[in-house]
Amino acid sequence: MNEIEAVGAEALLTPTEAPAAAGPERPWLFALLIAPSAVTANGVIQGGVLAYLLRQQGVGIGHISEIISLVSLPTILYFLWSPITDFFVQRKIWVMMGALAAGLMMAVAFREPSLASKRAVWLIFFSACCSQLVISSCGGMMGTLRTERARRVASSFYQCGSTAFGAASVFVLVKVSDRGPHALLIALVAALIAVPGLFALGAPRQGVERGEGFGDEMRKLGREFKATFWRWSAVPYTVLLLFPMNSGAAVGLLPGIAQDYHVSGSQVAWMNGVGGALLMAAGALAATLIPARTRASVVYLIVGLVNAATLAVLWLGPLHPAVYFAGATLYLFTIGTGLSTFTAVVLEFLGNSGKSGSGRYSIINSLGNIPVLYMIRLDGWGGNRWGARGLPGMECVVGAAGALLLLAYFLSRRSTAVKLQS
Repeated sequence: MNEIEAVGAEALLTPTEAPAAAGPERPWLFALLIAPSAVTANGVIQGGVLAYLLRQQGVGIGHISEIISLVSLPTILYFLWSPITDFFVQRKIWVMMGALAAGLMMAVAFREPSLASKRAVWLIFFSACCSQLVISSCGGMMGTLRTERARRVASSFYQCGSTAFGAASVFVLVKVSDRGPHALLIALVAALIAVPGLFALGAPRQGVERGEGFGDEMRKLGREFKATFWRWSAVPYTVLLLFPMNSGAAVGLLPGIAQDYHVSGSQVAWMNGVGGALLMAAGALAATLIPARTRASVVYLIVGLVNAATLAVLWLGPLHPAVYFAGATLYLFTIGTGLSTFTAVVLEFLGNSGKSGSGRYSIINSLGNIPVLYMIRLDGWGGNRWGARGLPGMECVVGAAGALLLLAYFLSRRSTAVKLQS
């Protein structure tokens, strides 16, 4: 085994062993298990449904952005409460409870006369908090999968379902809000979030470990956290997750420069709406074709280079609609692949779930949100400084530089390992 193939093997062999999931693993099931969180976060909150409804109610754009920023905080801070999904009941039960609570709170919020009221905003906020229990539970369950191939497939379907269910919910809820009665909208938002939680009934049974007492439980948790984070090999993983490749920051910014490429609003709606979601879902599924024998961290870096290259089409090409469609299509597809391999990296870092898999997964996964935030600022600065081409150009250069730097590190480690073996 060379150095690249060995990276992460220590995590997979750490003393965090837990009883493996009973029965068939069904990695494709994670496309359905993530649906409650996908509808809540990627559909209602960040997908545009909430902003659309608030605008219909006469709320100003500035106030809308403030509300969405507030109710989006749980997607960054959920590691604070997500460890609860490691305790008391099976993780699949937590999926169902989180989905039901999130659906009910969102439905009650939609019953409010104004979605901008304090009561409605806080209900949506707590709905988002509950939906994050689905993410941490899924992460803990994926950490119990026995083979690297199953983990890769689960990562791909997980990201595919997240994208697809989010986009589908936007389409359905916006259509109903325009033409159907408000009661139907309330019922639909509750059903789209809560009902998919029932798919957890098909997840493999996972036993709940019980120690001899509180002290025994805390010592076990401490050993698992130390085995994951307190080791030299955790440093490259942490840097990898904090670096800018595959950030996807330009996904929400490309529509803002579409007019510079002479692309119409209806074309943007399809390209960056339903069409973009399908492209990202297809890219996530395409990751299942990548052999599992190469470490996820290396695959992630290679995909990052490819993704940066797609932005060069928009950066260096003429301001023409065909250039926008070609560049955006390639970018969105490779971002889907990048998201899938990112989840695979998180699972590789995590190792075995053990007792604290959901909590450790949440902490690791949260690190991936940091590059998105700073790359949005950098992309915007590039657009202001150099115009429409500056936005994709900035993400292209920074993303490629980060991927090349880390890939050179891994390749140098491999070369060293080969020399030592010879």
